[in-house]
Amino acid sequence: QVQLVESGGGLVQAGDSLKLSCTVSGDTFTSNAMGWFRQAPGKARVFVGDINWSRGLTRYSDSVKGRFTIYRDSATNTVYLQMNNLKPEDTAVYYCAVSPSLIVTLNTANAWGQGTQVTVSS
Repeated sequence: QVQLVESGGGLVQAGDSLKLSCTVSGDTFTSNAMGWFRQAPGKARVFVGDINWSRGLTRYSDSVKGRFTIYRDSATNTVYLQMNNLKPEDTAVYYCAVSPSLIVTLNTANAWGQGTQVTVSS
């Protein structure tokens, strides 16, 4: 069993930066990739980006590419989502997830964090 604990959300202004973290514990050897998703009020949960745990390869959605960066700390089993130049449309609950696959999708994710609110004011 895998547990994910997120932290780092908050209220910021447009153009500000924020960093989220997600620490994995438990059966971490079953997780090959970690990813971030977000869900705005009344909308579906969507992919933000992910990182392959062993190779460090990253993918990003077009909406955050160039502004968000995902990186990992293998020593602490923690993945970070550095968010720069935040926009009001980035407002959402952000979730981290892990997958036994090489990438994380809504279908391959098998464990989720509790979610953390990010609010960006204009």
